[in-house]
Amino acid sequence: MATEAETGTGTGEPALTVDELAARAGVTVRTVRFYSSRGLLPPPELGPRRVGRYGPGHLSRLALIEELQHQGLTLAAIERYLNRLPEGLSAHDLAIHRALVASWMPDEAEDTSREELERRAGRALTEDDVDRLAAMNILEPDGSGDGFRVDPGLLHLGVRLLDVPIAPEAILAARTVLLEHARAAARELSRLFRDEVETRTPDIAAMKSLSAHMQPLVIQALVTAFQRSLNEELRAAYGGAERG
Repeated sequence: MATEAETGTGTGEPALTVDELAARAGVTVRTVRFYSSRGLLPPPELGPRRVGRYGPGHLSRLALIEELQHQGLTLAAIERYLNRLPEGLSAHDLAIHRALVASWMPDEAEDTSREELERRAGRALTEDDVDRLAAMNILEPDGSGDGFRVDPGLLHLGVRLLDVPIAPEAILAARTVLLEHARAAARELSRLFRDEVETRTPDIAAMKSLSAHMQPLVIQALVTAFQRSLNEELRAAYGGAERG
């Protein structure tokens, strides 16, 4: 059963029809229905006249499923991955999972027009909106004057963050911090993998095989560690103020 956090119902945000969900996600309605039939996508909430309505959690889960497919996982493997996720994950939590999964893959930005970008975003975008999305490294102008290179999997999360009152400079600073620590973690993990392989056999194929098997575990560990650490920092910073 999908939770309120995942479906996005009760948040005051407009619910999406299956056609709108497919358009925002950049997939076909047939794909949405197929994933639903396999149990990979939670069922929609039923609105007036029993029309299915989808929320931000459906959009984030759909992006995660698509990214896992790009990784080469089978539907059975994707189902196992999703079943291991904690219950009640919010759309933001799912977006974090998708971002970490995508971090193991080469960049696969898509070329899109301003009209298509706004259709995928589900809203008109001001120049300030475009600048903020660029600061989040979600898109960049392609030089044509009306086209963009866009990360489709992160676009919907970036659009939701447009309404968060934070300056583009702060977004850029946060991105710098995250990249610095992510690269440091990647270097250390690569060293650990390399040392583990070399203690047995200096084989490049073995190194790649170990890395491939470890990636899902590492992704899960990074997500869990980040979420717990962030919650601890927020409690330490604001817990006393709330009690007061």
